[in-house]
Amino acid sequence: MTANTEITNETVLIIDDTPDNLAVLSDMLSEYGYRVLVATDGLSALEQIKYLQPDIILLDVIMPGIDGFETCERLKKDHTTKNIPIIFMTGLSELDNLLKGFKQGAIDYIVKPIRPAEVLARIDAQLSQKRDSKRIEQSLNHIGFSALAFNSSGRMTWLSAAANKILFDSFPLEQSTNTHIKNGSILPKTLFDRIIPKIKKQQQTVLTDIQIGNLYIGKLVPSYLSDEYMLLIQKNNQEWNLTSLKKSFGLTARETEVLMWVSRGKTNKEVGLILDTSPRTINKHLEHIFEKLGVPTRTAAVAKVLKNK
Repeated sequence: MTANTEITNETVLIIDDTPDNLAVLSDMLSEYGYRVLVATDGLSALEQIKYLQPDIILLDVIMPGIDGFETCERLKKDHTTKNIPIIFMTGLSELDNLLKGFKQGAIDYIVKPIRPAEVLARIDAQLSQKRDSKRIEQSLNHIGFSALAFNSSGRMTWLSAAANKILFDSFPLEQSTNTHIKNGSILPKTLFDRIIPKIKKQQQTVLTDIQIGNLYIGKLVPSYLSDEYMLLIQKNNQEWNLTSLKKSFGLTARETEVLMWVSRGKTNKEVGLILDTSPRTINKHLEHIFEKLGVPTRTAAVAKVLKNK
């Protein structure tokens, strides 16, 4: 076997209570160019990861103390470790139990006895996907976007770390926004309630604005998959303190939202699509806004509010 000199910074953690397995895997992966960490049980592995996180984990199913399934479950429940790919190592007699492991977040498995070529191929495949995802996320962050994908049931099929944080920040009181946000989690109900009418109306043909909390705006984009959508999330160019504006000018919550979107150049029709109401209703809101602010036009209303922000 020829050592791979291209891989220099990726770390593999092997969790196995069998010394011979640890020795074989450690030597093989070191020769191939990986940095290798080892642990002989789940608890010591969890403690070790607090200080140095690996890029991928090879995890034995049957171990003393907490087994591979529970170790996997704990890793996936912790938001600091949930994105580390986990590959189970298992005997043929244990294959029936692997479904449990996949439900807890494992992405692949290797059947013992270990075959070096297979181990290397599976590790390389998973790390290649991880590298690609990181490149995509870095590109999105560079242009000011974060992103997530979801299906028509509201179940997330992929989300970036930045999008994860935005959901926490924007919907802190909802049950769906907890430490278990991951692929397969359901979108926060408030957000999904705003999205689903637009999916039905737009029929996957038009980019649609979705308000996300007070600080972010999302662009709803159809995916290449028939039942998947992308939400590209960007921070608003102008941060509006909606609560402060309501108090200062006596506006309702909806009137404040309407004025915010008008300030961003949206037409009545576009604001209606964003807020899921009719252009006529938006016009009524604007009439009330003009009256409360003592101004005759949209431009004057926006100018007065921006002057007092």
